[in-house]
Amino acid sequence: MNDKTPLLPVHVISGFLGSGKTTLLKSVLASEAFGDSAVLINEFGDVGLDDRLLGEIAEDAILLASGCVCCTIRGELSEALRRLLSQRQDGTIPPFKRIVLETTGLADPGPIASTITADPVLRHHLRPGTNLTLVDAVNAEASQQQHPVWASQVAVADTLVISKTDLVDDEAVAALRQRLAGLNPAARCLGPEALDQPSDALFTAGPHLQRFGPAAATAWLGPWTPSARPADSGHLGDVHAFRLGLEGEVDWSCFGLWLSMLLNRHGADIMRVKGVLHVRDDPRPVVLHGVQHTIHPPEHMETWPDDERRSELIFITRGIDAGRVADSLSTFMAAVSDHPSPRILHA
Repeated sequence: MNDKTPLLPVHVISGFLGSGKTTLLKSVLASEAFGDSAVLINEFGDVGLDDRLLGEIAEDAILLASGCVCCTIRGELSEALRRLLSQRQDGTIPPFKRIVLETTGLADPGPIASTITADPVLRHHLRPGTNLTLVDAVNAEASQQQHPVWASQVAVADTLVISKTDLVDDEAVAALRQRLAGLNPAARCLGPEALDQPSDALFTAGPHLQRFGPAAATAWLGPWTPSARPADSGHLGDVHAFRLGLEGEVDWSCFGLWLSMLLNRHGADIMRVKGVLHVRDDPRPVVLHGVQHTIHPPEHMETWPDDERRSELIFITRGIDAGRVADSLSTFMAAVSDHPSPRILHA
């Protein structure tokens, strides 16, 4: 593939059992806005699209009336993705511009990114796109308390969609939004209206920023919504979200080595990291995005949105608090660089 050919995004829809993935998938599959998409649906799990919409989905890709290509996953995800790319190349199925992947309700979507970036074939054709997680307003609290994967699905999300808000009162929805902000303050949070008529804008909050203007470098990190800690810490469990600030210019080699070592040692518990860095000898903002062991290639924005060139990092971790990460970075940088210590901005 030519290096200038854009990589196809793989958007991931996750959410716990009964959260509304079926509703969203039905809308996606029926929408002409997604006619240039390929949708991968797990064979097992809670999807169960009804026969009136699709009938029994065959292993081979089928073309729907909307123009969307749909097939099921049998076997490894990498095999299903390779098969889709091969069918696209040989003309068996129409060309598509994106892949939408639905996970089972009990799956942690985090490892999907590493499946793409670690595969020698897939990484030349595909890139991780937006992680979208549906959250059931009725059962969210019980799901979080009984199933740790619920927090993982929320933590890796770029976009959260709250479903079933009509079945609870406004106070409960507000409390849920606060709980979600405590787990993932960087994600945008939408209501159930996003399920009815989904557009491609639903999948524009992913790690790749070329489509945004210069203000995206800092706006992408999102506002910091105060979490419910410590009073609600029992709901958040051992998941921590915090924001670090780095004064001055960052030594890129030093920082990159530290981050690689951190993810290598604690990748399973670094559920999410994203940030904007002011790198030494580079006037452009450098944007980072990572999920668990996988860090995506850094991207350069054209310009900073203002004169204040702040380096900030958001971490969502399990069992690792802000102080440990800040101390680790500070100690490492003091040993190999002249960079000042990081500050904990929010925790």
